[in-house]
Amino acid sequence: MKARSSATTPKALNGQCTCGAVRFTVSDAFEYAMNCHCGKCRRTTGSAFKPMGGIARAELALTTSPDAMFLYGDATTHDAHCRICGSMVYSQVRDAQYAHVPLGVLTDTPSIRPTHHIHVGSKAPWFEITDDLPQYQEFD
Repeated sequence: MKARSSATTPKALNGQCTCGAVRFTVSDAFEYAMNCHCGKCRRTTGSAFKPMGGIARAELALTTSPDAMFLYGDATTHDAHCRICGSMVYSQVRDAQYAHVPLGVLTDTPSIRPTHHIHVGSKAPWFEITDDLPQYQEFD
């Protein structure tokens, strides 16, 4: 991995759960961003879809005690939630190499925007996608 010069180091973004017990920083270097419409993301967020950014897991760091969190899943692939308010903070995916950060938990504005919709084959039937972003029935 190449070292970044200070001129090209992305800024750090702050994020937190609803109650503030879990706080983290993540580099503004997301590799991709998308809107996921799968049933799991809908149930986890209580919304029609989960807008999220994907980034190397090493780019996300907790700034509060990990004791305030609970993990749903296993050590490699899991959703990290606040133990107090239940907010989803991130998902660890792809053999623990990446994190999917729900864009709504960021308190700072990321430079990336979602570029596509995934799992639209299982989207909520009551929700209509009205933007022009590409739509994929599944996600590989």
